[in-house]
Order: sequence, then C-alpha cells, then structure tokens
Amino acid sequence: MMIPRPILSRRTLLRGAGAAMALPFLEAMAPSAKAADRVARPRRLFVFYTPNGMMMDQFRPAATGMDYALPPTLTPLEKFKSRMSVITGLGHPQAAAMGDLSAGHGRSCPAFLTGTHVRQTEGTDIRCAISMDQAYARHLGDATALPSIEAGIDQPSLLGSCDIGYSCAYTNGLSWMSPTVPLPVAANPAEIFERMFGDGDAIDPAAQAARLRRQASLLDFVREDAARLNRQLGVEDRRKLDEYLTATRDIERRIQRAANTPMAQAGIERPAGIPDSFDEHVRLMLDLQVLAMQADITRVATFMAGREISNRTYPEIGVPDSHHMLSHHGQMAEKKAKLAQINRYHMTYFAYLLEKMAAVRDGEASLLDTSFVLRGSAFGDSNEHDFMDLPIVVAGGLVRHVGHARVEKGTTMSNLLLTGLQAVGMPIEKFGDSTGALKELALA
Repeated sequence: MMIPRPILSRRTLLRGAGAAMALPFLEAMAPSAKAADRVARPRRLFVFYTPNGMMMDQFRPAATGMDYALPPTLTPLEKFKSRMSVITGLGHPQAAAMGDLSAGHGRSCPAFLTGTHVRQTEGTDIRCAISMDQAYARHLGDATALPSIEAGIDQPSLLGSCDIGYSCAYTNGLSWMSPTVPLPVAANPAEIFERMFGDGDAIDPAAQAARLRRQASLLDFVREDAARLNRQLGVEDRRKLDEYLTATRDIERRIQRAANTPMAQAGIERPAGIPDSFDEHVRLMLDLQVLAMQADITRVATFMAGREISNRTYPEIGVPDSHHMLSHHGQMAEKKAKLAQINRYHMTYFAYLLEKMAAVRDGEASLLDTSFVLRGSAFGDSNEHDFMDLPIVVAGGLVRHVGHARVEKGTTMSNLLLTGLQAVGMPIEKFGDSTGALKELALA
C-alpha cells in the first residue's frame, strides 16, 4: 500500500523578516496519525552540572536497589524516583597529577565529560580531549540547526588562571569540541535565544538590543506564517503549536524584563538579558534549552549551575557565605550544614528540569522519555577534593533504572559516559579511558 507523503517537512520553519523559527514535532509531519506514533523520535542528551562538590553523607542513599530512602539532598527528586538511578563510587582517577591524589578544580572539571588528564598550563597551550556531548553532536552532524547549547550562570573568565597552574579554559565549561577547542558556557539568555531563532548564524548585537528596546516579539515577525500553517493543522497539532508559541513568548518576556531592570539599563556589571535573580536566571536558561529540544533545534545541551571555584553566595536560602569557601569546611558542623543547603537548593533546579522535560509531549512519550539526562559534579567530598566517588544521577527513558547502584570506589566514570552515548544511539566502543559500558545500567 502506498503511504502518502507527509504534509509538512520535519524541517519546516516559520519565517519572518530577520527571524526563522523551528517547530516541534507535529503529527502532520508523519505520513499518517498511526505512523506518527511509530516515527523514531530524536534522542537527546542533557548534562546538568553543579560546582564545588557535594556533602556526600547527605547525598548517598543508605540502601541499594530500588527500595531505598531518598537522603536529604535528593528529596526534591521524589516524584522522579522510579525514573532515575543514583550511582555512587564512580570517579575520574585520570584527573590526578602523577602521584597526586588531591586533584584540583582545574583538572577535575575538564575530566568530567572527557575522561582525560589535561595538560597543566596557565597559557594558551591547553590540551584536553573531545567531550562526551560533543562526540554525540559530531555524530549527529547537521541533523539540527545548532549542534549543541552550552549554558551556564557564571560568565566565563577569558584570561589568566582560575586554579593554581591551570588556565581558566579548563573551568569555563564542560564541553570540548576537540582537544584544543573548549566551548565556554553562554550566561546571557538573550544570546541563546538569538542563536536559536535568529535568521542566520551571526548574532547582530545592535538588532538584538533594538528589538529588546521595542519590546518586539519574535512571534510578531512570524505571525502571518504561523496563521497560515495553523489552518493546515488538526486539533491536536494546533494545541501543540499554541503551547510551543506561548512558551516562546513567555521566555521572551522574561528576557525583556531582565534587560529593563535599572541595573541593566545603567549598563552596570551585567549585560542586558541576564536576570538579577539567581532563581529566575536558572529557570530561564533551563527553559530555553528544553524549548530548543522541543523544537529539535538541538539534541545536545549542557548546563552549569556555576563555575568551579564559584564564590557565589545564596542569601535567598539563608546562606550568605561563599560557596567555594564552604566547600572547604574543615569538618566544621555549621559550614557543612550550609553547604548541604546549597547542594539541596541546586537539586531543586534539577528537579525543575526533569519536570519541564516530562511535561513536553513527544509523540506518545515525553521529552524525558527520549533523553539521557546526567546530573553530576567533578568532586564528591569537596573538602578533600575527592574525585573518586562522584555524586551522579541519571534520569530519562533510555536506560532501565536500578534505584541506587553502588559500584567499587574509583570505577571510571567513562564507563557511564560510554553507556550514555550508546543510549542515545551512537555506536562507539571506547570513550575516555573506558572500554566497557556501566553494566548496572542496561539500555531500555
């Protein structure tokens, strides 16, 4: 039997002057309603990273297997307990210098997604390896408009060393396109928005600023094309399109509000588009990345809730102390309690990410069901710079979850990175120093 051709191409865009807007997957993009459910969904990779280690006694469950109680740091994830795995014991032994078991931030952060020992330098002769996320982006080729999105909260440091003996390039981000090309995070949501929806690859700062000043919306530019498309769609597709456009407009308004604060208007410290509130900034960045995956603008995203050695304070949760200084608590009970507060606070945003991904429909499944989501840090016990027992959570529907798995301490995390690449459909036999996937996590 002949299968009719799809009404819409998967690469259909809404276009307007200076704007091109990708669309989420619609039933009209499949040959039939039944076929829509059988279409192979894109597989996504999302990495959520927090700096300065973890209070492991507040993170590590007491029991293993599915029947375990969530410890204090993980309680925000209660709703997703059956859809995630907690893995303890994984480490990056290759992050250490020769004979040095107290690897610093400058070695452990770049090892997190690469599984490699970086060259010690404060100069431009940096050397690491391709990271897991960029290996997948390279595998996908031009399947999406953007190969990947690297987002974060703290602005990158462009010059000098950020850890003793190590260039800031090693702690600016997690992603490495090649051994000598790091990809620092973007901290300005307006910049990411323009990358997602600007017409062409280049970002025009003047045009971006002018649009923000006019309070103009991307949707204003594509309104006519959206109305034309809407007339071709069925009821369910119209609902999906409306949901997507509404989410896009909401993000625009939040970026515009950030650009119009007194601080932003005076040009003090922060560029236009970065909210003053940490809470709003994190949510906005995560919302942007989820929206990009919803529209298949990208299938690869990393998010850093802070740079390594971050001295951010958190007065909004009653912690006015420097995060990095608290991470070296010296076993002082008050400092340990405050660090645990920060750890749990960060975990609420990981829960927020999972909630957003679970709410986005992707055919008969959700965005979370078709993703491999990794949450972690480059250290376990931050007071000791312990990189041999990392706080790792894996979520999403591409692996069969095991509850809490405790592996032998120091088992290379590259095993998990290899498992993640296999879960998203990338054929690979080796990654970093690993030649075998993590046996505790079978593919779904």
